Amino acid sequence: MPEPKFVLAVGACACGGGVFKGCYNAGQGVDNIVPVDMFVPGCPPKPEGILYGIVQLLNKVRNNDKPK
Repeated sequence: MPEPKFVLAVGACACGGGVFKGCYNAGQGVDNIVPVDMFVPGCPPKPEGILYGIVQLLNKVRNNDKPK
């Protein structure tokens, strides 16, 4: 995949494990695997929240902010 790469975590489970946090058979958030640039919390996240997260990520791309 070409550079730069940006990651948007959508939903409570992707952001931090959600209601399954601490369970032996579930992940504890995608940020433990790959660096995440923007989080959109919610279970399920509202469409407005997802769009807001995408716009914020696009602004980050336009400003040439590099992912961590």
